[in-house]
Amino acid sequence: MKDNSPIIANAKKTILAESNAIAKLANFIDVAFENAVKYIYNSKGRVIVTGIGKSANIATKIVATFNSTGTPAVFMHAADAIHGDLGNVLEDDVVICISKSGNTPEIKVLVPLIKSYGNKIIAITGNVDSFLGKNADFPLNTFVEKEACPNNLAPTTSTTAQLVMGDALAVCLLELTGFTSKDFAKYHPGGALGKRLYLRVSDLIKNNELPQVSENDTIAKVIVEISEKRLGVTAVIKNNKVIGIITDGDIRRMLSKTTEIKNFVAKDIMGKNPKTIHKEAMAIEALDTLENNSITQILAVDDDDNYAGVVHLHDLIKEGIF
Repeated sequence: MKDNSPIIANAKKTILAESNAIAKLANFIDVAFENAVKYIYNSKGRVIVTGIGKSANIATKIVATFNSTGTPAVFMHAADAIHGDLGNVLEDDVVICISKSGNTPEIKVLVPLIKSYGNKIIAITGNVDSFLGKNADFPLNTFVEKEACPNNLAPTTSTTAQLVMGDALAVCLLELTGFTSKDFAKYHPGGALGKRLYLRVSDLIKNNELPQVSENDTIAKVIVEISEKRLGVTAVIKNNKVIGIITDGDIRRMLSKTTEIKNFVAKDIMGKNPKTIHKEAMAIEALDTLENNSITQILAVDDDDNYAGVVHLHDLIKEGIF
């Protein structure tokens, strides 16, 4: 498709329109925003995020961001709230209410109810002079001049602005709480980043075979050990200590020079002083060692330098941290 395609032009126009509108949001960050962050930070309760329509969709994402960065949050649909779900709001909770116009019927019913319970309201609205804006304790302005939609109807730029304002709140709270990468891993144990921060070598080697031969074992036995254990490598062990390593590549190189292998033993072709890693080291350290040394396997050892197992590059790929 050519660069002068109307589709490409419209896509670029949409992206630029939204990015320009988001850049202007920085002008709306004021003392109300600062006080809102401080209030959430000092609150003993959770953050309840509510909205209706597309704003409700944005609210669910903001809740997810809060929860994943250490600020407990719950989504409450504005329409459901006035039909029983207000029971989700506890005494110490803070409510973030999202609405572009700030004047929808549901909002006009919901806001007075929340205030009657004594909960503080943070408004994310495109109209701070609206019912929501005027009745909120902390009105946050997400005004946009127009939607990216050519008819200025479909919520596009306005919902992006809401999302960004939510991200700004979450990041400021993250900074205040001292939320670290280790905390992030705790809340994302199944994700690639989480695994990079908590997965250890011992977690990888426990599912692998333990290929090993002695220094005087025949090459035939070496080949069988590498083949049966399916890791492309075997450790050469003496008194349970690693004294060498033989890879399938070493076997191929030997056979390219000679097929007379009956007089050879493991110590004749092993690599001496191989790279090793402690079994309780982080898996990401094993990955770094593999990459820095252009190798695909590394031997693991314990506190006494006893042979503990093999980490293969495929193990790291399988866990999604490569």
